[in-house]
Amino acid sequence: MINLNSITTKNLAVAYEDNLVVNGLNMQIPQGKITAIIGPNGCGKSTVLKTVGRILKPKNGMVYLNGDDIRRLTTKEVAQKMAILPQSPQAPAGLTVGELVAYGRFPYQRGLDKLKPEDKEIIAWALEVTKLTELENTAVDNLSGGQRQRVWIAMALAQQTDLILLDEPTTYLDLSYQLEVLELLYRLNREQGRTIVMVLHDLNLAARFADYMVAIRCGNIICHGAPEEIMTTKVLRETFRIDAKIITEPRTGRPTCISYDLIKENEPRPYMKEGAK
Repeated sequence: MINLNSITTKNLAVAYEDNLVVNGLNMQIPQGKITAIIGPNGCGKSTVLKTVGRILKPKNGMVYLNGDDIRRLTTKEVAQKMAILPQSPQAPAGLTVGELVAYGRFPYQRGLDKLKPEDKEIIAWALEVTKLTELENTAVDNLSGGQRQRVWIAMALAQQTDLILLDEPTTYLDLSYQLEVLELLYRLNREQGRTIVMVLHDLNLAARFADYMVAIRCGNIICHGAPEEIMTTKVLRETFRIDAKIITEPRTGRPTCISYDLIKENEPRPYMKEGAK
């Protein structure tokens, strides 16, 4: 049987000490697609991503990676199947672009082995596809925000994984750099079939680039599906407590939120039929 989900969670519960952040989460991430996880601050988006990436240990429940129980995989096996980029990663001072990207080959090395010709070819390819070849010997500290994000993505590509997890890859970037990073991820998915999973704050960017969206609130899934199913007045009301105006953006054909108002907690929420927009 072919597994069509890169990631599956079953009854996942995650806590920070006694604070239960995620409880009973059942989620499926489709293989070969771009998935965006959205939700308000503190809802558990990053917690879910870190747990799937085995940075956090769940209190209860299961995480399956390509059908395998992730607990039964070694750290090296996980790193060969999945790359995870945390929010605002920091490189050691003075490290060059080429040196940081080379870290992506560590899961395939033994002990203090030097890089093999095959490793160097993969690093060169990762630099080329992210348009960083000319910056290989430049210190990461001297790069712009968009360039630094591309370096981290190149490192993930050097891992040669089919699955890449990114926590807020556009944080602190201006509009042009946000598009630069997301268009790169879009190309990686479309041209190489990489499965991309991103936590994003910007709803319109999520709807523009994702094939599949998961809306989370208080550690629970409100709704999941295609952008057209998530970017609705009803779903955004339930997820963010806002009254949103949604249109179809003419250039992309994707749903776009053009305006919204807060729903005051002391005001009665209007009844909405199932499936209403």
